[in-house]
Amino acid sequence: MTTYAQYKTRPLDCWQRAKELRLKHYKSVATAHQDGKLLVTGSGASFISVLAGFGDDIVFLCGEPYGASISIDLPFHEACAEETEARGFARDLCAYLRSYWGSMFLNRYYFGGPFPKPDFCFSIHFCDSHAKWYQIVKEHFGVPYFGVDLPIGPHRSFPQKVNYVVGQLHDAIEGIEKFLGRKFDDEKFLKAVRNEFRVTAFWPKICELNKNIPAPLDQKSLFSLYVLAMLERYNPESVQFYSDLYAEVKDRVANGIAALATERCRVIDDSQPPWHFLKIYRIMEKYGAISVGSPYCFGLMGVWDETDDGQLVARKTPEEKGEEPRTREEALRTLATWYLLRDEGPSSMLGFYLPDIKNRVLPLVVKNWKAQGVLMHLNRGCEGTAFGQMENRLALIKAGIPVMTYEGNMGDDREFDEAQTVDRLESFMESLGLHKLE
Repeated sequence: MTTYAQYKTRPLDCWQRAKELRLKHYKSVATAHQDGKLLVTGSGASFISVLAGFGDDIVFLCGEPYGASISIDLPFHEACAEETEARGFARDLCAYLRSYWGSMFLNRYYFGGPFPKPDFCFSIHFCDSHAKWYQIVKEHFGVPYFGVDLPIGPHRSFPQKVNYVVGQLHDAIEGIEKFLGRKFDDEKFLKAVRNEFRVTAFWPKICELNKNIPAPLDQKSLFSLYVLAMLERYNPESVQFYSDLYAEVKDRVANGIAALATERCRVIDDSQPPWHFLKIYRIMEKYGAISVGSPYCFGLMGVWDETDDGQLVARKTPEEKGEEPRTREEALRTLATWYLLRDEGPSSMLGFYLPDIKNRVLPLVVKNWKAQGVLMHLNRGCEGTAFGQMENRLALIKAGIPVMTYEGNMGDDREFDEAQTVDRLESFMESLGLHKLE
């Protein structure tokens, strides 16, 4: 009789707290105005620590994680998608955008009550959906919209890019000051920026720990844990949460605590999963296979460096390097640089435009996290992460890495064939020499 390595496993101590903090955030969005606070909305990738300079009464609704939340509730998502499509918007737009708009058009907030009206929009632009997403929100509610374009491209013009972003941030601050009739507080902003650097440095340190065998965390858990860094990464409570999570995951590594007791095969994903079918990870577990992460998950809220020997490591914060900003100008410049440096490693946004970047990054992640294969979701719900995927597949095959593709949509189950996906996944598991465990 064949026996399999059995690792110790236990639930995360931080898990309940993560759920509570997420729900607390979404409730604060719903009650912002009755609590005497301002509600702002925009992309979760925006320079939200800038908003902290306008006071402690700012609540921010991040569009993408809100859209992802709706994706799990199939009846509500279907109502949102159909409402958006009935107004003439194309079905092949960003799935998160369509869920958000549908919720707004229906005046139904996923976490209860009517859709909360923002006081203004503040968003970054680096994908093809961002600018138009909040233009429609602005027009629907009749509120101002302050946007910041993040230039993606070759590093030969990096100083000019930083100047371009800093100039826009100065303009946005000035515009919001005039709209709100209040002055920007540099000290509040500087504290928020420090917190954002700490949170977005803790996250890659946590992901690095998943290089360990057995992996202390699985991809499904990582997806739930990174979202707090997107919702409130400038909040001291978020810094404490990620500090505690990092300590707990380090302890799991030190004591051989596994996410999957029967781990015997490791894979990575390439982008967002179909949120309505996270069961895909449970099916793999029946074969002793675990997804240890993805470039998307590692990089969305993390900033990375690559060493000379090809190791991906968490980038040090300005504070750790003795370069902590002391003025508004220094903070804006350091923040702009931090965001633009996400073009490197698994956090590269250049993959939205140049498939060659992911052709190099995907094999690197496979090697660093000691994986044996790749799950590639041909995601019709995100034009950016889906761009160049078939070229990425060929690059993986050329590197001798097994890859499985399956069609779907991160937020729209109408684009997903469950039976076909399960069949392909089980065949892929068998091709890796695995069979279902008893």
